[in-house]
Amino acid sequence: MGEPDHATPLPVVEAAMAALRKGETHYADQQGLRILRAELASRLPAGPGRSWTADDVLVTHGATAALTAVVLAMIGPGDRVVIPEPAYSLYADLVVLAGGTVDFVPLAPDLHWDLDALARALPGAAMMLFSNPSNPTGIVHSRQELEVLGALLEGTDVLVVSDEAYHRLVYPGHVLTSALQVQSLSDRTVYVQTFSKTYAMTGWRVGYLAGPREVVDAAAQTHRTSNGSVNTAVQYAALAALDLPDGVVDDMADTYRRRREIVMAYLSGVPGLHLTPPEGAFYGFLRYDADRPSEVIARELAERQVMVRAGAEYGPSGERHVRISFAASADDLRTGLERIVAHLGDPGT
Repeated sequence: MGEPDHATPLPVVEAAMAALRKGETHYADQQGLRILRAELASRLPAGPGRSWTADDVLVTHGATAALTAVVLAMIGPGDRVVIPEPAYSLYADLVVLAGGTVDFVPLAPDLHWDLDALARALPGAAMMLFSNPSNPTGIVHSRQELEVLGALLEGTDVLVVSDEAYHRLVYPGHVLTSALQVQSLSDRTVYVQTFSKTYAMTGWRVGYLAGPREVVDAAAQTHRTSNGSVNTAVQYAALAALDLPDGVVDDMADTYRRRREIVMAYLSGVPGLHLTPPEGAFYGFLRYDADRPSEVIARELAERQVMVRAGAEYGPSGERHVRISFAASADDLRTGLERIVAHLGDPGT
C-alpha cells in the first residue's frame, strides 16, 4: 500500500480530541470549514496574477473523493480524457464510471511525458489527468514539461487535473513545479491535494481541491450529493497539521530519502532488473526481464511474503513492471529487496 508507516503527529491527534471535547460533533459546512478553506487558500502554490479565497477550495473525503468529484462533475458520455500512463489506476476507473473514454498516452522511455504523443492526443479532449510527483513511477514532471503542456493547450478548453499528493516528497536534484505556478496552465488547472502523505494522515480521510470557481462549484455539488460534509473534528485536526513546524514534515521526507538510497543500492546493476531512479514520492517502478505477466510476478512474490503491485494495474505500458513502495521500515525494505533480487535478478528464472 502507498501508506506512510509514520504515526500521525501528536499535535494533530490532540487537536481532534480537543474539538470533540468542545462539542464539534455536528455537520460541517458542505464545502468544508471556512477557517480551514481560508487557510488552505492562503497556502496554495502561487501563480502569476492569481489570488485564492476560501470559495475556491473544496474540502473532501481524501484526495480520492476530490478526484471523484471533479471527474463525475465534469465528464460525461462521449468525453475523452487523456491520461499519461502508467498512472494511478483510479484515474481511468473514474473516467469509465462517468461514461467517458480513456485515452492512454504512453510515457517516454525515461518515464517523463512523451510530449509529441501528447500533442497528438490532446486536440478534442475534455480533460488531462496526471499526478506529480507520479504514482507509480516516482517521476517529477519538470517546469519545462508543464510549460510545453500549457503551449499545447493554448486555445483549447481542455481541463487539467493535477494530483499533487506527494508534493513534499521530492528528492535532491529535483524541484517540483505545481501546475498552478505555470501561467499557461493556472486558469485551467484543478489542483488536487491530501493530508494523507505529507502528514501521515491516511486514515483521517481529508483532502481538498482548488481551481476555476465554476469547476469547484460543480465538484462541490457532486461531493455533497455522494459524500456529504467531511468529519468536523477531523477538519480541525487538519487545521492543526498546517501549523506543524516544517521540521516535522522534513524529518519524514528525510526518512524516505534514506530508504530511496537503500532501494537504489540493492537494485542498481542487478541483471534482469531495471529501475529509473525515483525523483519523488515513495515508489519505484521496477522493470524486469522475466517473461511472465506482472500479475503472476506479484503473486509469486506474495508467496515469498513480499507485497508489490502488478504494473499492469497502472495501464498497458505497466506490464513487465512491478511497483514497490519504500514507505516501510529499513529492515523490512532490505528483506523485501533481497527476496525480489533472488527471485527476479536472473533473467532466465
